[in-house]
Amino acid sequence: MLYLIGLGLGDVKDITVKGLEIVRKCQRVYLEHYTSVLGSCTKEELEAFYGREIIMADRDLVESFDHEGSNEDEILKGASTDDVAVLVVGDPFGATTHHDLMLRAKEKGIETKAIHNASILNAVGACGLSLYKFGETVSIPFWQDEWKPESFYDRIVSNRKNGLHTLCLLDIKVKERSVENIMKKRNIFEPPRFMSTQQASQQLLEIIERRKKEGEGASNGSEVFDETAECVAMARIGCDDQKMVFGDLGQVMAHTDMGKPLHSLIIAGNIEDYEREALTPLKP
Repeated sequence: MLYLIGLGLGDVKDITVKGLEIVRKCQRVYLEHYTSVLGSCTKEELEAFYGREIIMADRDLVESFDHEGSNEDEILKGASTDDVAVLVVGDPFGATTHHDLMLRAKEKGIETKAIHNASILNAVGACGLSLYKFGETVSIPFWQDEWKPESFYDRIVSNRKNGLHTLCLLDIKVKERSVENIMKKRNIFEPPRFMSTQQASQQLLEIIERRKKEGEGASNGSEVFDETAECVAMARIGCDDQKMVFGDLGQVMAHTDMGKPLHSLIIAGNIEDYEREALTPLKP
């Protein structure tokens, strides 16, 4: 059996009782650690609490490709006879990667089961905005010199036209290689990077400014989304030291002390009176 087990967002104790019981009986336990990271505990602390050795699973291991491009599916080896657990920060289905792993298991005739938990997709309700009023979630990637995608901006505009809030998931880079090292097939990895709410806001403001200069009129989205849009900056949601700040996009960009990762950003749509009452204490 392959188990996908959600760990929640905070520390070692956020795992469910059902999830913990399964972990303790599995022959192998992996921790997927590139789509997200657990807020306030280490691998060693997890192992001490679970009483089990944990194998760190990066992108290559989870997606079944090594650096030479060969398909190994190491995680699924023996899972038809042994119990194998893959631990996922948040909920097992917070990333398409985990759907893909489950589909590959089913194709091999391996039974699968998901153990759910809290994720950023529902924990954002802590700020006071109604979960019923969120539209499409977007991801904001780190820009590179010649690669500056803007599709997330257009989805935010679409949500705001419908009065809906937008949860922006901010990029993380864990065990990534530079283009040069990939080309030369060198297993040399870049230091981990985690996008901050300040960086995400800056990228959005750059898009807003550029589109205004291009003079595209209403089609550029500026009639519904500009620097005055109200936002919530969020950091380490689910942890004891979580932080939330409410203001317009410019104020959020200027707020530099959100602290360590992980960060998320909400672009608000139409804010109801009861939502604003909850948000007001979050002003800096």
